[in-house]
Amino acid sequence: MVRSIGCNLEISLSGIAGIVGNYGSGKTEVSINLAVNRKRAGLDVRLADLDLVNPYFRTREARTQLEELGVEVILPPPQFLHADLPILSPVVAGMIKKTDGLTLLDVGGDDAGAMVLAALADAFKDVQVHLLQVVNPMRPQSRTIEGCLKIREEIEKAAQLTITGLIGNANLINETDTAEIYNGYEFVQKLSAQSGLPLEFITVASEILPRVELNRFSCPVLTIARQLVPPWLKAGDFEN
Repeated sequence: MVRSIGCNLEISLSGIAGIVGNYGSGKTEVSINLAVNRKRAGLDVRLADLDLVNPYFRTREARTQLEELGVEVILPPPQFLHADLPILSPVVAGMIKKTDGLTLLDVGGDDAGAMVLAALADAFKDVQVHLLQVVNPMRPQSRTIEGCLKIREEIEKAAQLTITGLIGNANLINETDTAEIYNGYEFVQKLSAQSGLPLEFITVASEILPRVELNRFSCPVLTIARQLVPPWLKAGDFEN
């Protein structure tokens, strides 16, 4: 299930958006669920898998479900689909020039993953790019404001782009409960105030959503149906 809720606020993202963050922040889960959210809102959505660092848990793992919902998925050429090589499909540069709907770029973790954006510098000329940093305060590198700001600086330097907003993705995977959601929200609110970056939305896993008091939040909520799970677990379904 993917929907945006919370104080009657809706996610309104469109144009070109790169999803970045430190390794393990949950960028790919956010990218996949955000793509479905915006598609359900009536936009034409394209999602490019630019994670050339992590061989596991990439957008391509959810390709079938996404394409069945009408989301265009751009992957590296077939012969390099399971490789960790800096290979960019020429289609990616072309899709960045499309101004309709939403083009999402699922970028690899840390500054190493963000370097792929610098390689697309020519395609980004005269194009407004929303570069959104996913923050999971439950991860060691991003437990402090200082840590998150350091990650931001490193990613911006590698990507040669400026981060424009934050996404709060507080979770401990299967051990997540309401306390993590509430504490995580307070953390990203403080990070937003200190960094000057707007908090675009936070995430809540579908299985704990019924226990969450949505009136606590002053930003939209993206419900997450987990797709990147171990082989012995079933991925979540995207429900209306």
